[in-house]
Amino acid sequence: MANIKEIQDRMRSIQDTLKITNAMYMISTSKLKKSKKMLADTEPYFFALQSEMSRILRHLPEFEDIYFESDSSVAKKPEEKRVGYIVVTADKGLAGSYNHNIMKAAYEHLQSHPNNRLFVLGELGRHYFEQQGVHIDKQFHYTVQNPSLNRARNISEELLEQYHEGKLDEIYIIYTAMVNAVAEEVEIKQLLPLKRADFASLHIPVDAPREELALVPSAEAVMDRIVPDYLVGFVYGALVEAFSCEQNARMMAMENATNSAKDMLHELDILYNRARQAAITQEITEVIAGAKAQKRKKKR
Repeated sequence: MANIKEIQDRMRSIQDTLKITNAMYMISTSKLKKSKKMLADTEPYFFALQSEMSRILRHLPEFEDIYFESDSSVAKKPEEKRVGYIVVTADKGLAGSYNHNIMKAAYEHLQSHPNNRLFVLGELGRHYFEQQGVHIDKQFHYTVQNPSLNRARNISEELLEQYHEGKLDEIYIIYTAMVNAVAEEVEIKQLLPLKRADFASLHIPVDAPREELALVPSAEAVMDRIVPDYLVGFVYGALVEAFSCEQNARMMAMENATNSAKDMLHELDILYNRARQAAITQEITEVIAGAKAQKRKKKR
């Protein structure tokens, strides 16, 4: 059994750790609330863009555009396609399996498409892919911890430029989506080219009041203006949702760490009481033994 001083030192160490985990839990809670509000404030605008794109495609079934999947792009073999991946990880750890899951899924997809270009968000993702020997085409710094529309627009413009130049045939974004308050899952979404089927699923009631559709100067020009904004919204939504998932994962990790620390303190408290009781018993025994020894000396 450890002595009293060792137990006290360990209890003080756990108590210090407990203060840190409690503080990190509170910080993550605050950031999670903030990120959810950010997403709720911007969602209506981008949902409206998606609705208008669906409306245009419904009125013009033969419409063709560079941003939408065509027969030539479908005809290409998977190994021939130049695929771009945006991987959203975290800048910090202590978030449970959040980073591990996203990096594992991304690495598997990169292996299935050797002709790829990798765009990483998050320091942990950069370190992981460098250790795996995977080439990173570009890393976007200071984006994960502070997602904003401006940063989402910068990412979208970089990818759109490569898409227009023919350097990329397909673009995917890999991030973590929140299923509910306790469950998260890795999402792999195709950003470009867009698929008509994804917009056909947006059902609008026939009797819903809608303004007359006027595409000026042309349907292609309108779509070419809407799609980049839609992509910015999608990237921004993915960044904010990934940030929310990171904070939620860190909250749960810190909560589990706090509970474990409390359990350890309870066990150490019991050990401390036992050690102290044993020390007191030993002192009493020594006093009694000394008293008896003095009595025997006097009798002699």
